[in-house]
Amino acid sequence: MRLKGKTVLITAAGQGIGRAIAEAAVSEGAQVTATDIDAALLRGLDGADCAALDVRDTSAMEALIATTAPDVLIYCAGVVHNGTLLEASTTDLHAAQAINVEGAFHAIQAALPAMVARKQGSIIAISSVVSSIMGAPGRCVYGMTKAALIGLMKSVATDYVGTGIRCNCICPGTVMSPSLKQRLEATGDYEKAKAAFISRQPMGRMAEPDEIAELAVYLASDASAYMTGQAVVIDGGMSS
Repeated sequence: MRLKGKTVLITAAGQGIGRAIAEAAVSEGAQVTATDIDAALLRGLDGADCAALDVRDTSAMEALIATTAPDVLIYCAGVVHNGTLLEASTTDLHAAQAINVEGAFHAIQAALPAMVARKQGSIIAISSVVSSIMGAPGRCVYGMTKAALIGLMKSVATDYVGTGIRCNCICPGTVMSPSLKQRLEATGDYEKAKAAFISRQPMGRMAEPDEIAELAVYLASDASAYMTGQAVVIDGGMSS
């Protein structure tokens, strides 16, 4: 029970990495508030308090965080834009910025005062290895915004290191999630697209959401008490 006695709030917990983290946090004894823009995706998440939340709705997010006052904030919301710089529009950039960066900015801003008052807290953001760590074809807007998320995390970690608050990022490689499956299906040839993704993985496979969740539990727990300001890469050797 590595998270027993801790309150944990997770965004985008309806599926994929967020869902796996929510399930792991519940199994580790945490009091979990799981949120998603699509409340229907939260069905069956036993042991968690579930709520619909659009991370672009700053007022709603602030109200929920004020009510729950989490010990651990895990920001999983994200959107993937496909395209190079010349294929991206200002609209694409603003849409990704709102979810990948601004949502995290406002969530952390809302959670910090109570954490500072308690002199303890762990903030975890799901970034990506495609960020300031490495580039990937056709991921200009995505990589740019995920890099900004790492910058936000490092700033918070530096400013609040003396208050008992830790802030870290998880930077996964390719994870077999529902959103990835949708993108593979959108190519028109799911198996061919999946094989192409796997061929680029040094380990010969993609990660499973549970593997990312295990790292999130570690960063949320007291076992990582001496760890802050880190962009932790879990990518099967993709960036090595």
